[in-house]
Amino acid sequence: MNVAIIGTGNMGAGLARLLACKGIHLSIGHRDPARAAALAQEIGEGVEGGGIAAVTALADMVILAVPFDAVPAVVSDAGPLAGKILVDITNPITGDYKALTIGHTTSAAEEIRKAAPEARVVKAFNTIFAAILPEATREDVAAVQVFIAGDDEGAKHAVADLARKAGFEPVEAGPLSNARLLEPIGEFNIHMGFFLGHGTSVAPAWIDTKTQDHGG
Repeated sequence: MNVAIIGTGNMGAGLARLLACKGIHLSIGHRDPARAAALAQEIGEGVEGGGIAAVTALADMVILAVPFDAVPAVVSDAGPLAGKILVDITNPITGDYKALTIGHTTSAAEEIRKAAPEARVVKAFNTIFAAILPEATREDVAAVQVFIAGDDEGAKHAVADLARKAGFEPVEAGPLSNARLLEPIGEFNIHMGFFLGHGTSVAPAWIDTKTQDHGG
């Protein structure tokens, strides 16, 4: 599977470095192709960089690693998205990071599907910080969970496989409308990390006590 990551910020660059070391065929896109090319060259490992339309055209899966407010322009620049898996990792947050801008009756993921109705939209990776993307940060802890929501089962399985290959534990999170629930979790994680003093090494987890070893 060919994966394109749109964005060169902390999450975009972090995912690119992680996926590249797993041997995934990867390209990086940005509205400034030179910026994407520079990151790709830095990572090496056969990673390519270029404009948004160019990398999207060759991709089976496109990861939106940009602020939610930037998504409409990215979708417009991307060109045809029919049949492509579009992974939304965004959280629709205010400029001060303290609140969500939409919710209850819609979500960032659902708004993205409206903008790209022919794409197979999946919500994932929105509840983790870029700081825990490197495998070295997760060596001595239980697998960090990635919650995956969407209406296309095949697309969700593909994203789950990608998350598993990257060393995460994928968690089935239901239909895309459940992004309305996952995005507040992402915002709460931001509060835990930045405003409640826990730092960016934290991540939420869904624990099934029936599967836990209670030591007899």
